[in-house]
Amino acid sequence: MSQTIVRHPTVTVAIDHIKVGSDHPVVVQSMTNTDTEDVVRTVQQVVELAKAGSELVRITVNTREAAAAVPKIRQHLDEIGCDVPLIGDFHFNGHKLLTEHPECAQALSKFRINPGNVGKGKRRDEQFAKMIEFAVEYNKAVRIGVNWGSLDQELLASMLDENANLTTPLAVEEVMHEALIESALSSAKKAEEYGLAHNKIIISCKLSRVQDLVRTYQDLASRCDYPLHLGLTEAGMGSKGIVASTAALSILLQQGIGDTIRISLTPEPGAKREKEVIVGQEILQSLGLRSFIPQVVACPGCGRTTSEYFQHLAANIERYIRDNMPDWSLKYLGVEEMSVAVMGCVVNGPGESKHANIGISLPGNGEKPVAPVYEDGKKTVTLRGDDIGEQFIALVDQYIERRYG
Repeated sequence: MSQTIVRHPTVTVAIDHIKVGSDHPVVVQSMTNTDTEDVVRTVQQVVELAKAGSELVRITVNTREAAAAVPKIRQHLDEIGCDVPLIGDFHFNGHKLLTEHPECAQALSKFRINPGNVGKGKRRDEQFAKMIEFAVEYNKAVRIGVNWGSLDQELLASMLDENANLTTPLAVEEVMHEALIESALSSAKKAEEYGLAHNKIIISCKLSRVQDLVRTYQDLASRCDYPLHLGLTEAGMGSKGIVASTAALSILLQQGIGDTIRISLTPEPGAKREKEVIVGQEILQSLGLRSFIPQVVACPGCGRTTSEYFQHLAANIERYIRDNMPDWSLKYLGVEEMSVAVMGCVVNGPGESKHANIGISLPGNGEKPVAPVYEDGKKTVTLRGDDIGEQFIALVDQYIERRYG
């Protein structure tokens, strides 16, 4: 029996048409790695990320030229019908950039502010307040994003001094853990004192180690009702980044903690940026929290399946589904919840195929060269010949039209 995940209670934050928090679905977001000053390339990558399923896209705003480019990026996106909300990622000089380019503030849907580098001393409060003023003026949401690698050093030093004077001082890591949370919560409190509404604030405390991240968010969730953005910072490349992100986020999401997620993968050289979006979707879908695309169930292969045919068919089906999903999602209500099984032999093939909406059991070594197909638990046809793959894809199309059309 599947377990219902009870979400941690939070307020709802509206980011244009996207609702974050409360009982709303966990939102997948991503970030461009183009130079924001390059309007054409940035627009192209935002569109690619949005088509892949990113519901929010963050862009770097680090120079005057980048700030000036943001309204142009927004305009181009609107002209081609891409309504994905843009998040401005500000560090160090955000207060200056928004003062010089208020049209940038207007074009963005949300600001990301890092308390660790917004300024120092009295200037920190002034510069933070300035950014909050723009958020209030233009009715924008704000993510207060604390990072392990750029923690507010003044706050940390103060807390370490206080800790040193205790009869039984805590370990340094314990103090740093508390400093992360204190930085986020105290900054959120100041933002509200400066006029930002409670339901305009999202918080994150991002670290690069799985157990540290889990513990920090469990603590954070117990101490506030702001929506929480999850993600390992600098998750890494390839399988390491995917596994670490999945391990950390799955624990928290299973506990109902987390309202938006980003998978901070280091892309392979020349690789597409959309991989981080797909991984985020697959985490949520695997946990049963959301459905984005029909799932393909395929066996791993063994000595019974020395032919690579079933592997090629499974890959072709996955590719076919992903390529067609943008159109299917508009035409076929509920198709994202469909399951397709591509199995390699008679051991588990018929059983898994019966459990799927539609499935095929290909012949293993020594089996008859036939492939029974099952739809909704019943055998419907047996395929033969050299074009079994093409025949099965045609049956998938027919099933979708009949079931979801």
